[in-house]
Amino acid sequence: MLLKDKVAIVTGGKQGIGLGIVLALAKEGCNVVVSDLQQKGCEAAVKEAEKLGVKGLAVACDVSKKEEVDKMVGEAVKKFGKLDILVNNAGIFPFVPFADMKEADWDKVLDVNLKSVFLCCQAAAKQMKEGGKIVSISSIASIVGFEGLVHYCASKGGINGMTRAMALELAPKKINVNAVGPGAIDTPGAQGGSEEQDKQTIAAIPWHRKGVPEDIANAVVFLVSEKADYITGQILVVDGGWTLR
Repeated sequence: MLLKDKVAIVTGGKQGIGLGIVLALAKEGCNVVVSDLQQKGCEAAVKEAEKLGVKGLAVACDVSKKEEVDKMVGEAVKKFGKLDILVNNAGIFPFVPFADMKEADWDKVLDVNLKSVFLCCQAAAKQMKEGGKIVSISSIASIVGFEGLVHYCASKGGINGMTRAMALELAPKKINVNAVGPGAIDTPGAQGGSEEQDKQTIAAIPWHRKGVPEDIANAVVFLVSEKADYITGQILVVDGGWTLR
């Protein structure tokens, strides 16, 4: 098993891409700390992970608040005695036309999507030893534009920049810092569009399908494993070829 006895925190881990990452890590023998806003959702995800033979911890946490992030990391280290991996997955993407976007809309998305990465990485890096791995979930919205998502695109572009800069600063500690940039992924949070919109999206993807959480999870497992020890400061795009057009 690639990650036997490692300890990972996954933010936004109760459903969708986050849950896919939690279960993929667990399949590789990694103990998992599942963080999300709702304790019950975290506990349900932990139960699924523990069926795979690993230990888990559910921690409700608003990752945009420093005191809650510090508490989450502290609880993880208290239970497992160490922290090897951090996956910054928590994120929101409320569609708002730029002309109608309020300051509160902007602040909320930047706090949840970008400030949280700063807070979680800083707290986790203090606990990590040589060989620690940090992976943040960015998006193809960091490299191409999407109408109605100016705040989201800005937050994901910020993750890319942070990833590169943190990789330099944490290199002396031999902590790898990378990001995964998903394309269109079929998750509960991404549903709600029309059948015609789905067809248009799939038509734009050379692979002719939307991604699934496992596609992102597999990339994360690779980047947090020893197989990626010489990779740092990179953004791995997983989009079925969408951004090649």
